[in-house]
Order: sequence, then C-alpha cells, then structure tokens
Amino acid sequence: MNGSDKRTPQEIADVLRERIRVGELRAGDRLPTQAELAEEFGVERGAVRQALRALQEDGLLSNVSKGSPPRIAVPGPARHDPQPTMVAIAPRLAEAFQVPHVRVDAACLTAETLMLGLGEPLRLIHEGRIRPESIDVRILLPSRDINLAFPISVGDHGDDDPVHQRWLQQRNAQGHVLRHNLRSLRHSHGIDVRVTFRALPFTPPVKLYLLNGTEALMAYYMVARREETSDAGTLDMYDVLGAESLLFSFEAAAGARDAAFVAESQKWFDALWETITTDLTLS
Repeated sequence: MNGSDKRTPQEIADVLRERIRVGELRAGDRLPTQAELAEEFGVERGAVRQALRALQEDGLLSNVSKGSPPRIAVPGPARHDPQPTMVAIAPRLAEAFQVPHVRVDAACLTAETLMLGLGEPLRLIHEGRIRPESIDVRILLPSRDINLAFPISVGDHGDDDPVHQRWLQQRNAQGHVLRHNLRSLRHSHGIDVRVTFRALPFTPPVKLYLLNGTEALMAYYMVARREETSDAGTLDMYDVLGAESLLFSFEAAAGARDAAFVAESQKWFDALWETITTDLTLS
C-alpha cells in the first residue's frame, strides 16, 4: 500500500475486526507488531496505536502492553453483565492465563466449577496459543470435619449423613483432577505450576474467584431442596446448584468501586489463608 492511500485508524480497526470475525485471527492469537501493521497499512505507528485502542475498548484485544503485541481476546460475556457461572468462568480464566505469571485464588464449596472452567485455558496451552511461565493456584474448601450448612439431608443428618459423604467424595475427586490437570503442564510444557489447598472452618455462602489480583468473580450459592438417586438410595437434601448461579465480575481497571471490591476481596482471601484455615489433604 503506497503512501497516497493511507488508512485512517478507524479503517485499520475495521479491517482487523473483519479478520477476527471471519476467523483469520482467532482467540488467543497474537497480532503482528505495531511496526509490521504500520508497514502493512502504510501509516505511522500512532495510527496503529489508535486502532488498537479502539479494538481494546470493544473488548476484542487482551494483554495490551508496550512490551509485546496484544492477543485476540477470548469471547465471553460483557464484564459487568452477570452470566451463569459455567457460561462465564471459562472465558475469564482463558484471558487470565494469557499473562506470564498466572495467579488464581478460589474459595468455594467444591472445585467442580473451577476444574471444568480450566479446560479452556488448558486447551489453549496445549494448542500452543498461550504459554504462561508460571501458574499458582490456591483453593479454599470446607474442612471435612465441620457440620456443613449445605449440602445436608432434609431429615436426620448425623455423623454418617450420606449427603455429607457424597459431598466429601466429590470435593476430593474434583480436587485431585484439577491438581493433576495443572501439574501435568510441568512435564508437557515446562511450566512452573503450584496448586495448594487449605481447609475452611465454615461453609462459604458464596463462591469467589480472584484472577491475577486484578479481577474478582463472585456468585451466591442458592440453596434449594432436591432429590438424587445414588447407591445409598434416594437422597433428599438441601443443596446448591453452583454452576447455575449468576457470576458477577469486578475489575480493578473498571473504576474506584470495582478496584476497592477486588482489593478487599483479595485481603479477605489472604487473611483466611494465613490465619484460621488449616492444611487440607485430599484423601
């Protein structure tokens, strides 16, 4: 393209949007450098930067920094538009895994939602589309020794409550799978991975995920009565369907209110981790 036919920043942004729309640029892909884009479109780098800012504001780019070209953002719900947890968690985790040093903190009833949501960033890593240098995951789960507020049997729920035993088996099995899936990245991709669990002395009324210290995702546990058939018979219980709970997102970059929520949530998590929680061994 010669100098007499220079593109405006808006036109450059429109061309890149179309490449994203038709799949020429896919989620997780890196854009060319600003110098390469400037040469392609026959413009100064300032025009390219304006185009990239427009795409970033539209939520189409992530990892925008001066040090490296941005990536195409993983499609997901609008930041402040709550969605069911299982709809919203995977794309948020996929974007969180695009930084060099990933940190995920979670406080929840079981690790099921986090285990399933991590499938998306793990897929992108195995496809070679993202490559973090380190991953540090800390998870707070209820202790096996406490009387849970939920799930519990509707009737008698003593020490041998089958509903409690069912929850404990799920807590341990899901934790094992999550830890195995992440630790396997050490051998397959040479990524430094740490996964640590600690036990809460209470039942968390909400689930909380903290991503890289910059975003907090929170959902309420909605308690309902339901029945489930198992080897122990029909279980009549008060339980929660955490995967269907609406997940609310708060980003430190979204303004003072969100930034305060993220900061206080991180302080709350760190305080629990360092004080009244105990070591948790998955049996």
